[in-house]
Amino acid sequence: MTSALPATEPKQESLKQAADRIRLQAQASAADNERNRRLTPELVDALRDSGLMRCGATKALGAAQASPAISLECAETIARGDAATGWCVSIALTSSLLAAYLPAEGAAETLGHPGSIAAGVWAPRAKARPVDGGVIVSGRWSFCSGITHANYFFGGCVLDDGRGDKDGAPTLRAAGIPTAELRIVDTWHTSGLRGTGSHDAVAEDVFVPAHRMLSLADGPLIDAPLYRFPIYGYFALSIAAATLGNARGAIDDLLDLAGHKVATGSRRTLAEKSTTQAAVAQAEAALRAARAFFYSAIDDAWQAANTGETVGLAQRTGLRLAAAHAARTSAKVVHAMYDLGGGSTIYDDSPLQRRFRDATTATAHLQVSPAMWETTGRILLDLPTNVAQL
Repeated sequence: MTSALPATEPKQESLKQAADRIRLQAQASAADNERNRRLTPELVDALRDSGLMRCGATKALGAAQASPAISLECAETIARGDAATGWCVSIALTSSLLAAYLPAEGAAETLGHPGSIAAGVWAPRAKARPVDGGVIVSGRWSFCSGITHANYFFGGCVLDDGRGDKDGAPTLRAAGIPTAELRIVDTWHTSGLRGTGSHDAVAEDVFVPAHRMLSLADGPLIDAPLYRFPIYGYFALSIAAATLGNARGAIDDLLDLAGHKVATGSRRTLAEKSTTQAAVAQAEAALRAARAFFYSAIDDAWQAANTGETVGLAQRTGLRLAAAHAARTSAKVVHAMYDLGGGSTIYDDSPLQRRFRDATTATAHLQVSPAMWETTGRILLDLPTNVAQL
């Protein structure tokens, strides 16, 4: 189910250099990823060796502990080659942040190896029953992106201790479980992002020691700028980063097609048509604007995180606005490129068809759904709003 962990340290190259190199490998593997509904073993090995898949973990574990802008730009770059691969990078690097939320023993066990890859679904879809030394976890999580190549899975649970948190609310935790101890259910038969292998995962009375249990609500156990950066905002941004890369890749694909395609009954290439020129220019402007807002919002929150203070509501709102805007603008860009491609894009071997399906699937994610407009709009209008997961 998962690739064996390599025995060597990651190659000594910058994360950005690694992302640019792997982008080309991801592009070449995209059709195989989609056909097999998982990343190719060779691609997974390259990602493991690069250090990208755990670049949000702590320096104490030998990880990069990279800033959000660097990590997310790497995911975006790889998604330019293949959206599914970029998506898996986003999920893994976001999951690696949880090293800062675990006791030292749990962090070392789950993310301490140079080749470790984690996946996760933080929604509390399981029950955790306390026992001596830990908990017994049972439940089923959907949309487990990257589960086929991950070594550990962080699954959200309701702690069934009969007490709950203050005000009688349930006690929520996440459990770090080896993927070898889960049952993977082959559910990922979808229109897009097929290569992510986002199947269901089932825990059936799995024992999880206390050192592999964490609380997102209680916050990280390590005080550093990266872990002061809002983790839920980071998660939304990671989804959006993959969509930005996919949109850039769609423009790349259209430009490649437009230079030589001549429609039936026409003497001009697609590139020579004024309608194509205008549409490409508008798409380019829209994507650049969305990307600029995306990284500007990240920079605002990152500067706040570096002051040692809690990142404020204004910055957290900006992150969620930027993520939703980036994802939904990216989808519009991809759709425009798909339309420009005409009849060439309707075939299964068309990269633009895959881009179109991937973009549409990505916008279904809760973190960048239209509901986020309502949440952020309420905040901007100074209305009472639940901001616990903003």
